[in-house]
Amino acid sequence: MAFRLKLVPDHTDIDFFRWQWLTFGLSAAAMLASVIIVAVMGLNFGIDFKGGTTIRTESTTAFEVGDYRQALAPLDLGDVSITEVFDPSFGQTQHVAMIRIGTTDETGSVTPEQLNQVEAALKTVDPEVRFAAVESVGPKVSGELVKTAFYAVGAACLGIMAYIWLRFEWQFAIGCVVSLIHDVLLTIGLFSLFQLRFDLTTIAALLTTLGFSCNDTVVVFDRLRENLIKYKTRPLIDLMNLTCNETLSRTIMTAVTTGIALTAMLIFGGDVIREFVVAMLFGVFVGCYSTIYVAKNIVLWLGVKRDWAKPGEKKDKPATEEIPAAFRDAP
Repeated sequence: MAFRLKLVPDHTDIDFFRWQWLTFGLSAAAMLASVIIVAVMGLNFGIDFKGGTTIRTESTTAFEVGDYRQALAPLDLGDVSITEVFDPSFGQTQHVAMIRIGTTDETGSVTPEQLNQVEAALKTVDPEVRFAAVESVGPKVSGELVKTAFYAVGAACLGIMAYIWLRFEWQFAIGCVVSLIHDVLLTIGLFSLFQLRFDLTTIAALLTTLGFSCNDTVVVFDRLRENLIKYKTRPLIDLMNLTCNETLSRTIMTAVTTGIALTAMLIFGGDVIREFVVAMLFGVFVGCYSTIYVAKNIVLWLGVKRDWAKPGEKKDKPATEEIPAAFRDAP
């Protein structure tokens, strides 16, 4: 007998609206908290958005960040931040550091002479150190990238809203977009709270999260429309509960299987894609939550069209049509 993994029973009867004010209130509070956190703490923009030069160093011997900082102090490079990178995939003799040097001139990058000075200064405290990668972005380019990134997220939300509006109704579009804004704000708030690097890969993760969350929401909305046709007189809140219970297994299985793949990437993918995976992993589960507890609440409050019969289709067939012609006049 084949083994089947079931995360959700075949038939569930969960009342998703039992705590609707609590769940929606928590979502609203989390969105507000994310905005406040970003306003107070800001985002740790990466080299793509901030401009400057990032140097990735590797060494076979352990080092102290304070020694690196002390060695670079006489060079007067301006805004310099040094962080040690930890990763389970690193070997015992692999020690990595990220050195970020702020914009120094209109080009936003340090000169080759300055790079040589940095390398020479670091070798005085760690002779085994070497530069594994050097990236530079100018301030003008970084400013344009910031605008383009936010335009991309905004355009994605508007495009999704237009698609949902054309496929369903405007109430569904509003519910979907509110849930997407919820996902984006909470993900950005997470990055601001823990000061994770926010760069172009994070924007790519946000856009991917929008697509994942929209797909989940469309599946629920499509089943809701089918139930609206099937049960024309049933209360809308009961239909939404029925719809969420019918699609719960698919929603949970999709989120869990995607989460397993992303967790493997988080553990074995290295620090280069860590921020991308963190944004994706958090966005997947937040998107799953918003599909069930945010989007449908908005649709319930706005109300929906109950009659989805096609034009010209009779809503209720006369009783005589269900009786064979030979028996219609029978006593």
